[in-house]
Amino acid sequence: GSLPKWVVNKSSQFLAPKAMKKMYKACLKYPDWKQKHNPHFKPWLFPEQSQLPALALSELSLQHADSLENIDESSLAESKEDRGEGSDEDSLT
Repeated sequence: GSLPKWVVNKSSQFLAPKAMKKMYKACLKYPDWKQKHNPHFKPWLFPEQSQLPALALSELSLQHADSLENIDESSLAESKEDRGEGSDEDSLT
């Protein structure tokens, strides 16, 4: 469903700053966390470290925004990671 604009506007006055404060605190803790969790693993700098499977360019296709409006995802299961419910051990906060 959709929410009324006034609800979105009012809640964003409180939720957005709160989320930014949490993100800021997590960013401050990241260097210490990274030192304890694979400090030399940086696939964003070194693509050869990536453990993701490679995609063949022939499998890719262009999609236009209008074709994405009617995608049915109701049969997909949502994992704990997708909901942001990962373990506390991996959490930055």
